[in-house]
Amino acid sequence: MTLLNDLRTRRRRLGVAAACTGLLAALLTAVPAAATPDPGDGPAVRQQVSPGSRAAAAAAIADGEIPGQDEIVHSDNIEHLANIPKDALPGTNSDLAFQGKYAFSGNYDGFRIFDISNPKSPKTVAQVLCPGSQNDISVSGDLLFLSTDSSRSDSSCNSTTQPVTEKSSWEGMKVFDISDKANPKYVAAVETACGSHTHTLVPERKNVYIYVSSYSPNAAYPDCQPPHDGISVIKVPRKAPEKAALVGFPVLFPGEGPDGGGNPGSPTNPGVAKTTGCHDLTVLPSKDLAAGACMGDGILFSIKDPEHPKVIDRVQDNVNFAFWHSATFNQKANKVVFTDELGGGGAATCNAATGPDKGADGIYDIVGKGDKRKLVFRSYYKIPRYQADTENCVAHNGSLIPVKGKDIMVQAWYQGGVSVWDFTNSSKPKEIAYFERGPLDTQVLRGAGSWSAYYYNGYIYSNDIAKGFDVLRLDDKRTDPAKRIRLPELNVQTQPDYFD
Repeated sequence: MTLLNDLRTRRRRLGVAAACTGLLAALLTAVPAAATPDPGDGPAVRQQVSPGSRAAAAAAIADGEIPGQDEIVHSDNIEHLANIPKDALPGTNSDLAFQGKYAFSGNYDGFRIFDISNPKSPKTVAQVLCPGSQNDISVSGDLLFLSTDSSRSDSSCNSTTQPVTEKSSWEGMKVFDISDKANPKYVAAVETACGSHTHTLVPERKNVYIYVSSYSPNAAYPDCQPPHDGISVIKVPRKAPEKAALVGFPVLFPGEGPDGGGNPGSPTNPGVAKTTGCHDLTVLPSKDLAAGACMGDGILFSIKDPEHPKVIDRVQDNVNFAFWHSATFNQKANKVVFTDELGGGGAATCNAATGPDKGADGIYDIVGKGDKRKLVFRSYYKIPRYQADTENCVAHNGSLIPVKGKDIMVQAWYQGGVSVWDFTNSSKPKEIAYFERGPLDTQVLRGAGSWSAYYYNGYIYSNDIAKGFDVLRLDDKRTDPAKRIRLPELNVQTQPDYFD
């Protein structure tokens, strides 16, 4: 195990470099967020950084102030148990889902199934080639679901890229039968407006409802026309998944004009994404609640009627949030953590020039009752370890660690690594554990790092964009009670009631 020598020195060295070179952060606050915030369907783009930033990173590595290229560092209470590199699917690793002894790893080229019955030695059970970014993934019973948010020639797994301006192009949801984990079978596809960037399951006994998040319509796109101010809802019968069908498009941002009633973005709110749909939703079925991270807006809504969700409250942060990316409830459902994906996940924003409040988590308390509940901002949380300017780093996907009476979560930060942090006091969040690798590259910025970091049945699992599937063990008296909680299935965006 390698530990950093002096966090304060690390801050000083990289902070001075950031101030001297100007960096990207100033630009990020002056222009809108990119239309597509997560890595695209094509090859990763290398971004040049200034000679001063390269020199600062090299000096910090030489002095032991930040980890060396690909070097692993972590806190004393984290143990790195395993890493499984990418294999037959070379694309970008994306989200994770879990069921029994299996982990399901999304990848822009398809998905991979691991047997994690021995977390120290995961075994590949299947690799399925089915290209279509970003292949956001979830499972329920014998069904697996994949999101396609790139324009394809058709809905098959043999499709090729095709311009979104062509009416025949396809984007949407794919459904697989995984009753035989070693031999998944493709059984259905449903096209949705503007594709499916992410999706969220609302499972019922006979049916699985899917909330499809997508955005960025354009009058030139036949299947993605403005206004696009809601979400697609798909109903999948468990016993006849081939009959999966679109059942509605509830409007979450009603309003006049071509773009509906969401955040107008720039130039009204410089540096903030215009709301033209949602990026991600998290549902808490036990409380009939959902939280939406919708580009320029955060929303709280009721899902008592899953086909007709009802917005309860809506908030904006036009000072420090550029792109509302994802949401996590605490167990009591009296808090929501929203993430801001400043720079679209492809920028170096964990530095002094960006500061502690941008590209961070926003912690909101839920106050009041019923339809009068309100989201009230309390504080921001951002990892305390500055990263080199060749490292993409920003708040990304995470999950609760189930400890009764505490609000603790684990979260991915791309090349910022994995952070475990406590937000029991909404106004004073603090990190209690971390794991990270040094820069993938010390000369240019290349996309890498942890896309998703989730706690499942006693272990932390991380899907690294470039390095593959990691397994971590957390041993800490503050989180050890969570090891007693066992789940049969976990899709993080469908939050369970851990203590029911």
